[in-house]
Amino acid sequence: MLRMNAITDRIKARTFHLAGGTEDWRVVGEGACTCFRTDSLAAAARFAQAVAELPGGSPGRPDLDLRADGVTVRLITVGDGYYGLTERDVELAREISALAGRMGLTADPAVVQTVQVTVDALVTAECLPFWRAVLDYRDRGDSEEDLLDPRRRGAPFYFQAMAEPRPQRNRLHVDVWVPHDGAGARIAAALAAGGTLVSDAHAPGHWVLADPEGNEVCVGVAGWPGPDAGVS
Repeated sequence: MLRMNAITDRIKARTFHLAGGTEDWRVVGEGACTCFRTDSLAAAARFAQAVAELPGGSPGRPDLDLRADGVTVRLITVGDGYYGLTERDVELAREISALAGRMGLTADPAVVQTVQVTVDALVTAECLPFWRAVLDYRDRGDSEEDLLDPRRRGAPFYFQAMAEPRPQRNRLHVDVWVPHDGAGARIAAALAAGGTLVSDAHAPGHWVLADPEGNEVCVGVAGWPGPDAGVS
């Protein structure tokens, strides 16, 4: 991930989606992501090498995850006091999509997602150090409530401040960020598998579901089709 001190071209998820040339990509909580399908690990490696050699890239970004059947790409700008998207991410997304096209690769953004673990905390400052130590995570530069895997592999942890205990609800739940055009199918599948809808008060930003024993999960989208919305 790119670390910058002065970031002046910040944008919201919706702006990224509406920019021309970003149709291959989806914003899913941890930046703009997509997957380009390949038919072998060698092909995935060739594409990753080509991405690494793009003149618009920077040390440490984009994040690439290689598998034999595809390369998942993530774009996010990280700086002091900022963790999100910029106009430069739009430009790089266009360059990567154009490169994939020249190499005959097809984007499959429906498969991308971000999973986040949310902990209800009465005193975040007391809980967070334990999780930082046990996970070997690091603080997120722009937040006192978030921990990130420095290897950029594990799920981020978010500490949700609570005014008082809620004994009727689990103190820890999972957030799942999915592509805006896949949220309906994901929710329908979860309900068909025995889940229940707890709340859609913040739809289309996010929905709260629960499994048959009441364990909750928030399914959220970023920046489409409505204004930017969060998941908590």
